[in-house]
Amino acid sequence: MMNKSFRDYLRSKGLKSTHQREVVVDLFLRLDTHCSVEDLYHAAQRKDKRIGYSTVYRTLKLLVEAGLAEERRFSGEVTRFELVHRGKHHDHLICIKCGRIIEFTNDRIEKLQEKVAKKHNFKISDHKYEIYGYCSRCKK
Repeated sequence: MMNKSFRDYLRSKGLKSTHQREVVVDLFLRLDTHCSVEDLYHAAQRKDKRIGYSTVYRTLKLLVEAGLAEERRFSGEVTRFELVHRGKHHDHLICIKCGRIIEFTNDRIEKLQEKVAKKHNFKISDHKYEIYGYCSRCKK
């Protein structure tokens, strides 16, 4: 079942809620991971062979426009999309060998960023914190 917020967004833009879009949105919401267009395209193809690459791409872009997904580009990799976690900011650990992405939160980091911004009379509107290295599987 397609997300109500997304259906409302489509309606507000005069766009149709198609079967293909519903499949793509449902898969994206279920994956709840940092997926590329290709990842989601292959998953959608397993559900319905009629779903094209451009449909997946355009649907992901619409999810971003609707404020339900975010585009991420980690260290020159392909663009990935992740579900917006309303009110729950998180940062990322990215493995430079296998590409694994681990989300984390840390109140001390958040407070330190606020302290640094205050010291410099700077108002933070957004930020992203990415740490690159090797995951537990690849560091061996």
